[in-house]
Amino acid sequence: MAAESFTIRMLGPDDVALMEGMSAMFGEAFNEPETYRGARPSEAYLRRLLGGDAFIAVAALQGGEVVGGLAAYELRKFEQERSEIYIYDLAVAAAYRRQGIATALIKQLKVIAGARGAYVIYVQADLGDAPAIELYTKLGAREDVLHFDIGVP
Repeated sequence: MAAESFTIRMLGPDDVALMEGMSAMFGEAFNEPETYRGARPSEAYLRRLLGGDAFIAVAALQGGEVVGGLAAYELRKFEQERSEIYIYDLAVAAAYRRQGIATALIKQLKVIAGARGAYVIYVQADLGDAPAIELYTKLGAREDVLHFDIGVP
């Protein structure tokens, strides 16, 4: 089935059930169900998140089911009136991979980013995650950087 048979759309504050479906799909796709379903946020929290202007959720839907999703954050810059978009999570359910869904999600994010005045979208991929590296190489320029996690007491 081609990606054109899917609906790709940005989620809003009335799409809490779809956001919960996207979280469940992320948990399954990343093999981290406890991370995405263990301490579920309240409906009010998700409504605020989806209604705000810093978080972006884009879902791939087939028959009302979330089969792919993208979660991103808009980071407003201080040195110029512009922003960057950071793709935090991107996944497609196993049964729907290799059909252009991830590319379609990123294309929709590009439209959203342009409308918001962003000048770049960036994403990180783990070494060894060949499918992600292949996808992002196809869509953008690779930068080799170091990533550091700084713990919070």
